[in-house]
Amino acid sequence: MPTLNPDDMAEMRPIKFISRDGLTIRGYLTIPHQAKESKVPLIVNPHGGPYGPRDYWGFNPETQLFASRGYATLQVNYRGSGGFGKDFFLAGNKQIGRKMLNDLEDAVAHIKMLDFIDHEKIAIYGASYGGLATLGSLVKTPDLYICGVDYVGVSNLFTFFKSFPDYWKPYLGQVYEQWYDENSPEDQEIMKQVSPALNVDKITKPLFVIQGANDPRVNIDESDQIVENLRDRGFDVPYMVKYNEGHGFSHEENSIELYKSMMGFFAKNLKSNTLQSGYK
Repeated sequence: MPTLNPDDMAEMRPIKFISRDGLTIRGYLTIPHQAKESKVPLIVNPHGGPYGPRDYWGFNPETQLFASRGYATLQVNYRGSGGFGKDFFLAGNKQIGRKMLNDLEDAVAHIKMLDFIDHEKIAIYGASYGGLATLGSLVKTPDLYICGVDYVGVSNLFTFFKSFPDYWKPYLGQVYEQWYDENSPEDQEIMKQVSPALNVDKITKPLFVIQGANDPRVNIDESDQIVENLRDRGFDVPYMVKYNEGHGFSHEENSIELYKSMMGFFAKNLKSNTLQSGYK
């Protein structure tokens, strides 16, 4: 991207903190230039996976886009992320919707100690597992975030498991060990508690949902469920579906529309002087 001016790029600062249960968690904070003059809103951006992938220091087009609009972005390598050793990786087993979300909450508490973060304007946005983490956070800590964006995210672990194609079956043992075992009564109870589509009564903040209709990894039914269940309760949910997209948008015109809509959603909720509600 030779047309980008390096001087326009926002600082990406490594962070480190201790979680509530004593685990060392690392991540990155991208800081917009506006933070030198005033408090700025914060977007928490959990990465996908969740097991194995991680965030890295370096040019990130999304965090730089957010920074250009005056938003700080927090990326957290929560437990289960790759690159931090076996113990850290295994610490994420069966912690989806539980300690993995605690790590995000603890990261926000750590970042709040910086004097340029607006504590009243914190959003969460993620794709794939990051979408599940977004929905789960709006369920688990509805007062922490002012709004959320779910991009091709899982909403119901029961239907997600049933959507697995046949060629995934050799990996089910690993899935049951890392995620949850759908055949275990104990795990089934946890799955009910951490499946956002089954707990929409706890979601009170504005939500924007984005989905590719041909997604082979996270079936469109996952997004349909969360939208339908919320709308049945009178909750206003903007829902963008592209029928020529899969697990993430690849067509330029769709990506431009996605980010224009997302920036509008964030501006409405993070730059307004009044708190928004998801109810009509």
